[in-house]
Amino acid sequence: MSRAVSVSQLYNANHYPMSFSEQWFNLMGNPQRTGSIIIWGNSGNGKTRFALQLAKYLCEFGRVGYNALEEGASLSMKKAFIETGMQDVKRKIVLLDKEPIVDLFTRLEKRKSPDFIFIDSLQYSGMNYKQYQALVNEFRTKLFVLVSHADGKHPAGRVAKSIRFDANVKIYVEGYRAYAASRYGGTGEPYTIWDKGAIDYYGF
Repeated sequence: MSRAVSVSQLYNANHYPMSFSEQWFNLMGNPQRTGSIIIWGNSGNGKTRFALQLAKYLCEFGRVGYNALEEGASLSMKKAFIETGMQDVKRKIVLLDKEPIVDLFTRLEKRKSPDFIFIDSLQYSGMNYKQYQALVNEFRTKLFVLVSHADGKHPAGRVAKSIRFDANVKIYVEGYRAYAASRYGGTGEPYTIWDKGAIDYYGF
């Protein structure tokens, strides 16, 4: 089947962008509900806290599945959920307890599966780049958010680096601030994850 699209079809298509509020818009504009976002940062800089804040915010637009491959349904994840205020959106988010990627495929094939899927972390998923492409291409109506370890200021590993080039939004976390390069615009203003942590790190 042809996948050719005319100019008129492209212009008239509804790509279903989400109308983000000020701080989120400043970071990444109004992203589409599909495709992928990658988040990376070094340990202790607020990467998971940011991912959970984004997951909570996306609950305003649909259902979220957070696949905690690294921490699972642990005490530390429970604490992180409490600190993020996930109780406010408990009907819109589900924590997946170290769910293997093959099982995630099965879950997403079901009706009423999550609209937004977080994979934390990419390194613990064991995915290669072809598996990532299969996930994004098979579930073209969903948005995948991949959380990655860092190697300095770059995502760690070949797979994460390849996904960085493919992702529509690339977010680097350092010192409890998130910095994004987005295909959807935004003002380029960083997002502060934790005021005190950012001030202690940067001095302002």
